[in-house]
Amino acid sequence: RLQRKSSFGPPRCRASAPRVPSTTAMKSPFVLASAGMLLAHVARASEVTPVQKVIELMEGMLAKGKEEKHAEQVQFAAYKQFCDDTTVDKKRAIKEAEEQIEVLKADIESHTAHAARLEKEIAEHDADIATWKGDVEAASKIRAIDKANYD
Repeated sequence: RLQRKSSFGPPRCRASAPRVPSTTAMKSPFVLASAGMLLAHVARASEVTPVQKVIELMEGMLAKGKEEKHAEQVQFAAYKQFCDDTTVDKKRAIKEAEEQIEVLKADIESHTAHAARLEKEIAEHDADIATWKGDVEAASKIRAIDKANYD
């Protein structure tokens, strides 16, 4: 037999002893035949063709898809109901807030007008007080002069 020790260099001749078949090699045809018969028996017993297996798998996928679709529809319906409820609540809250804003604006205008009226009255009262103080001082001077004339 020619055998190379490495990929470099010329092949070397080596005499080898004749090979004796091992027990595993002898068992191999028997194992293969048994396995083939077993597979044939299983195939006949189940009698499921590859096409039928694919159809079964696709039907399983269809059923799973329908279940997932139904679960998603239920989840979406719950979410949509939440959104609708929240929208109604928020619109109502906005409407109430806008009404409250209008009331508060009217109150602000009313109080601003009232404050301006009171400010005007305060100015008038300050002017009256200043006049009265002047009158008191004038009267006091006149009395002081009259007292001096009397004494």
